Amino acid sequence: AYDPLATPAAAAPRVLDTELREGEREIPLRLYLPARLAAPAPVVLFSHGLGGSREGNAYCGAHWAARGYVAVFLQHPGSDTSVWRDLPREQRLAALRGAANLKNVRLRVGDVRATLDALGDWAAPGSGSELSGRLDLAHVGMAGHSFGAVTTQAVSGQRAPLVGALFEDERIDAALAMSPSKPQRGQAEDAFGAVEIPWLLMTGTDDTAPIGGQTVASRLSVFPALPPGDKYELVLDGAEHSAFTDRALPGDRRARNPNHHRAILALSTAFWDAYLRGDAAAKAWLQGDAVRSVLDAKDRWQRK
Repeated sequence: AYDPLATPAAAAPRVLDTELREGEREIPLRLYLPARLAAPAPVVLFSHGLGGSREGNAYCGAHWAARGYVAVFLQHPGSDTSVWRDLPREQRLAALRGAANLKNVRLRVGDVRATLDALGDWAAPGSGSELSGRLDLAHVGMAGHSFGAVTTQAVSGQRAPLVGALFEDERIDAALAMSPSKPQRGQAEDAFGAVEIPWLLMTGTDDTAPIGGQTVASRLSVFPALPPGDKYELVLDGAEHSAFTDRALPGDRRARNPNHHRAILALSTAFWDAYLRGDAAAKAWLQGDAVRSVLDAKDRWQRK
C-alpha cells in the first residue's frame, strides 16, 4: 500500500550549504540531497517566512530528500534573520513589519529565478558539479511558509492588479503554500481564479500572525477562489502560525500537536509524488479515504 511517510532504511539525507551570487545579491542555499543520488531527481524549492533562514523547516527538507527529492531551501537577504538578529528585542517587530513589503517580494521572486537558473547550470553535463546529470528540472515543486507562501503564490500563478501574472515562473509544476495569503488589494477570485498548476494549501484554525494583516478567514478565502482541478486544502485543527515551522514562536497560546508535522509531511509528500513523479498511487491516496489515516478527527481536508 502507498505510504507517504515511509522512508528507505539508512536514508538520512546529506546537507550541503552553499551561496549563489546574482549581481550584488548573495543568496544562501541549503540543499538536502538523497543519500543515493544517481538517477535525475525531481527538485523542490522552499522559501522561508519573514525573518527566517535556509535552516528553517528542516523536518520537511530531510523527509523530502529521504523520499528521493532534491530539496533546495533558499534564504532571502532583506527579509531573513538579518532583519532582526542584531536589534534589541523591543525593536524587532517593527523591523520585521518594515521588511514585509513589495520590494522584498520582488527580490524573493528574483531569488527563485536565479536559483532555478543556477540549478540548470549545475545539472548540465560536464559542469563539474556533483549535481551534473542528477537533477530532473522538468519536474519542479515550489513551497513556502507565510511570507514564503506569498513568494510561492507569486511565482506559481497568482495575478496582481494591472500586472497580471508578472512574477510567474513556468518552470514550476506544482506549489505548496503553508499559511497562504489573500492579496491586500483586489478580490481573491481575480488573484487566484486563473491558477493552472496543482496547488496544495495548508493552514490552521488559529493561523494568524502579528504581521501581514491576515486572519483565519482571509487564509481560508484562497481555496474557494482557485479554479477546479488538482487543488487541495488542509486545515489543521488548533494549529497556530508556528505549526508549520520547526518550533514554537513567541506569543503562541497552544501546546504544539505532534501529529501536525506528521500530517504535513504525509500530504506534502503525496502531493509531490502525484504531481512531480506522476505516481498514480499517490494521487489515489490523496483523493481517497486513506488520507484520513494521518489526520486528527477535526482536521479538514478538501479538494476540487
